[in-house]
Amino acid sequence: MLSASEELRTRAELFHTRVTNQDPVALQRLRRRRLPVEDVHRRHCLTLIAIEAGFADWPHAKRVLDGADDSDFGSLLFPPRCDSHLNHWFRTHHEAAAVHAEVGGYLLAYKRQFVVVDRFYIEALGLDPDDQDWTVLAFDWSRPGASEARARLYAKLAATLPREAA
Repeated sequence: MLSASEELRTRAELFHTRVTNQDPVALQRLRRRRLPVEDVHRRHCLTLIAIEAGFADWPHAKRVLDGADDSDFGSLLFPPRCDSHLNHWFRTHHEAAAVHAEVGGYLLAYKRQFVVVDRFYIEALGLDPDDQDWTVLAFDWSRPGASEARARLYAKLAATLPREAA
């Protein structure tokens, strides 16, 4: 299985081919994000794919997905298909961890905020709520020192993204 950053890089390469072939849908995706449609370079495609996956740009996506940045996780864990779920939102990890310890579930990160969700959210996200990596993470996505488990879950999540969205 490809790492999450490798998956997104591959998608950017495929997207670049579509842009090079003047695919109107691909060009429209660039226009929507106010990216150039003339003289498109691979970096523009990486930027688009990263933005559509919930990151500010490609360097941000790469840092987060490779475990080098845990200050802003982006919004990859909160796709529109999961909007109908009720969750507990918190500004600080400390607040979220206290509720997580009390009610259980899964503590996820949204940009610089923290959210406690249930197993149904994890299933809707496209991940297995019983995956062993959750145990390694202590069911806390932002847990320091568990970047390898988080990277494996990111890879599984990236593989489930719709092809047009990333």
